[in-house]
Amino acid sequence: MTAGPAMALPQPAETTLTAVLVLATAVWVGGLVAIFVVARVARATLGTAERVAFFRGLGRAYGLAGGLALTIALASGAVLASTYRWDGQLTASAVVAAGLVAATVAGVAQARRMTRLRQDALRHPGSLELTARIRRGARNASVLRAAIAVLSLALLALGTVIAT
Repeated sequence: MTAGPAMALPQPAETTLTAVLVLATAVWVGGLVAIFVVARVARATLGTAERVAFFRGLGRAYGLAGGLALTIALASGAVLASTYRWDGQLTASAVVAAGLVAATVAGVAQARRMTRLRQDALRHPGSLELTARIRRGARNASVLRAAIAVLSLALLALGTVIAT
């Protein structure tokens, strides 16, 4: 258990930061769940070209909203955490948060590469090399998405334990 507060924030500031943290976390986690659902439906209902265009647009739109939500959640959580004495739980939270940021940045870069590969495959149908690269990239994307989800939930759990 995290030791008690090292310094206290004024109650209105703590309440506001907590509300901002909860809202930003809800947007981040809700967005991840929504993307998983949307991806399944898009694969089942859209053709390849439409799916590539759709996910390119979705990535750009959600990248801004999700990135902002994650940034706000991490910043407000860090301010709230700074009021506690540093211990193993805060260290674990910082490590998980850094891992989440790294996995998210890698996921964005990987998604952009996949869009380019899929666009190339549309221009060169039947290319075995592109098909193989897309298959490998899709596996990597699954691993990154799983890592982002696990790290997000781990950080949520750690934050809950620290706050209670």
